Amino acid sequence: MPIKLLTGLVLSGSLLLGASSAALADDCAYRGVLDDKFCDENYDLVADIPKDSNQWRDPSTLVFTYTPVEDPAVYKDAFSDFQKYLSEKTGKKVVYYTVHSNAAEVEALRSGRLHIAGFSTGPTGYAVNLGGLVPIAVKGTEESFQGYNLITIVRSDSSIQKMTDLKGKVVAHTSASSNSGNLAPRAIFPSLGLTPDKDYEVKYSGKHDQSVMGVLSGDYEAAPVASDVFKRMVDAKRINKDDFRIIYTSPRFPTSSFGYAHDLNPELVEKIKEAFFSFRFPAEMQKTFGGADRFFPVTYKEDWQVIRDIAHASGTAYTKAGLKQLAEADAAKAAAKREKAAKAAASKNQ
Repeated sequence: MPIKLLTGLVLSGSLLLGASSAALADDCAYRGVLDDKFCDENYDLVADIPKDSNQWRDPSTLVFTYTPVEDPAVYKDAFSDFQKYLSEKTGKKVVYYTVHSNAAEVEALRSGRLHIAGFSTGPTGYAVNLGGLVPIAVKGTEESFQGYNLITIVRSDSSIQKMTDLKGKVVAHTSASSNSGNLAPRAIFPSLGLTPDKDYEVKYSGKHDQSVMGVLSGDYEAAPVASDVFKRMVDAKRINKDDFRIIYTSPRFPTSSFGYAHDLNPELVEKIKEAFFSFRFPAEMQKTFGGADRFFPVTYKEDWQVIRDIAHASGTAYTKAGLKQLAEADAAKAAAKREKAAKAAASKNQ
């Protein structure tokens, strides 16, 4: 194809895209901090359903996933009963889509490959602003949603007794987007006389369980982690609670959010909501999720206010640039993990 013609096509496409974006912008009276592809004219901080019903989606197969907090395979099994129930209530096939990073999960939602999902507390903001997630539930009981705390752990035989003892130490944070593993420490710790990256060296472990195991092995001298993950590891006998000491406990935060893509057909959305709020966790699922027996209704505007405040205080922006940084951090962690595995394999073969 002649270069001149190709250039003309690209330019025409760019102009059409620009015109389309302009038209979209003109058609939306308010979007707040949401991405340009979404609108928020009811000011509830999440994406409105498209005004044009031709843009509503009603897929024959619903794709579901849960945040990659620990081993993804564990949660595929944990949600198997709910998937069957969701299929019964919607009349559609439901498949589990395994994701290995928070950024990949947001991108899957944004691209339309993911319809229903659970997102970690921190990355929920990215899913809402960039992916069009509409959070509706958190695991909980009849009385309230399930919460968790940021806890700072050290080994029980460590000389570290209080937060200021961490000065000059190596401390594991989980990932850039994690609320309890990174954002909350950066927002809260300065008031305790301790500033991450300044008073101690931050090393990203990738996940909460890896931070815990890293402290146990001596790779890190301390780690801020989610209390619910720590408890699950104790209950599963992956670790002995007596091997650790908790030197700080924060106020309570909501756990992972569950929601749906903003552009799903309203009739389908009602069936999805009914599935979430009428489902009761079987015994094994209750055990996996710390006694939660149902999905408790929440709203992003009200129940994620404290999380948004932490993000703001830590300088985190739920934008494309922020998601790109998150993806780069995820890629770096994956590369480091592969390198570590390769070295371990090489050492074993020697």
